[in-house]
Amino acid sequence: MPAIRSRRRPTGLTHLDAANRPSMVDVSGKTATAREASAEARVKLPSAVARALAATGHRTRKGPVFDTAIIAGVQAVKRTHELIPFCHPLPIERCSIDIEAGRDGLIVVRCTVGAFHRTGVEMEALTGAVAAALTIYDMCKALSHDIEIGSVRLLAKRGGRRDFSRTTRRKRAKS
Repeated sequence: MPAIRSRRRPTGLTHLDAANRPSMVDVSGKTATAREASAEARVKLPSAVARALAATGHRTRKGPVFDTAIIAGVQAVKRTHELIPFCHPLPIERCSIDIEAGRDGLIVVRCTVGAFHRTGVEMEALTGAVAAALTIYDMCKALSHDIEIGSVRLLAKRGGRRDFSRTTRRKRAKS
């Protein structure tokens, strides 16, 4: 009699099946809970571009840079499952994009997403932050192509099997 194989790989990689093929995670047996995730992306503007934008209230000929980036980020959050192959379509209940222009041309984009579902919203938060950062690049590229987007990272997640917070550098298993 052949051995019964687990659907998941022993490595713990959730998007590979027992035959090492890509597979969407089956969440049908999980309990729906409140899920939230926050992510950030950093945009570094050359000094001259940062000064020019600050002088115009962060507006270009294309329009208000930060407002447009917020709209793009929210749109991306809602369509993450269309961009990332194994993401489940989720009923997003809340989404916020915060953009801070700091010193030395550094812009920090933070995206926080919430849903009540069987799977988390980390990819939605990351996608929203990146789409907003890309929109800032697009709206400012006429001023310079030396704009850099970097340091995209998950800041925190809550709900599901374990919580994560970069600020406390702590992972806590839920019971």
